[in-house]
Amino acid sequence: MAPHARFTAHNGFVLPPIGLGTYKLNGDAGADAVAGAIGAGYRLVDTAFNYENEGAVGRGVRLAAGDGADDGAGVIVTSKLPGRHHEAPWNQHSVEESRARLGVDAIGLHLIHWPNPVQGQYVDAWQGLVDSRERGVVDQIGVSNFLPEHLERIEAETGVRPVFNQLEVHPYFPQVDAVELHRELGIITEAWSPIGRAGAVLDEPVIQRIAAERGATPVQIVLAWHAARGVVSIPRSQSLDRQRENLAAVEIALDDAEVAAITALGRPDGRLFDADPRTHEEQ
Repeated sequence: MAPHARFTAHNGFVLPPIGLGTYKLNGDAGADAVAGAIGAGYRLVDTAFNYENEGAVGRGVRLAAGDGADDGAGVIVTSKLPGRHHEAPWNQHSVEESRARLGVDAIGLHLIHWPNPVQGQYVDAWQGLVDSRERGVVDQIGVSNFLPEHLERIEAETGVRPVFNQLEVHPYFPQVDAVELHRELGIITEAWSPIGRAGAVLDEPVIQRIAAERGATPVQIVLAWHAARGVVSIPRSQSLDRQRENLAAVEIALDDAEVAAITALGRPDGRLFDADPRTHEEQ
């Protein structure tokens, strides 16, 4: 991966390699954290209806825009449709509510948060996002935690392919097959919990070794690993110094051997918690 690389979907939609995760960034402190990140150079911010912070995120974007002529320019905000809103007409009402909370005319990128296959209404939810896009309520639409069979079904039944799929991806759960499938389909992969919640993965000898050789932190090496694989990552941090440190990871171009060594840390039981999209049902 070359520094400052950007990733492009099948329809030409483009995203930067690193964005800001905002889970648990709430209230005025959350808004200030978002504004600071945008001022530092972030142009992708991730939230969700169920995070209960869309208002804070929207305020942060507006604060950034007020701090400088270009600070708020080109920022893509991602939000997500919750499981309880899959059915029509709630799927479109939910998008409109997210838009109102964010304080925007159109949401940059809106996702289905989980497929909820037992509930079995994810095709209806996807059609709701398609309709919202056609009405101009959102600019781009995608999914989160969708397996290949879910992707195949929504495209077969609506004729519309997502531009984006957000998945649990980190060195203990590298999702090799999913990342490759998305590449073939022109779907951008984004990693949630990209550093494994800053757990034991950062202490792995291979990551510690590469970090020492590169003069970087273990977190930066993991974020550079994502970018080298063509995966967008959205680490969460309220600290401006840490936000800048995370963003600087895009300057680190790992070689193929380093990428392979980190990918080899993958485990069959590598998920952080019981969140298998085949069974997980989000409210």
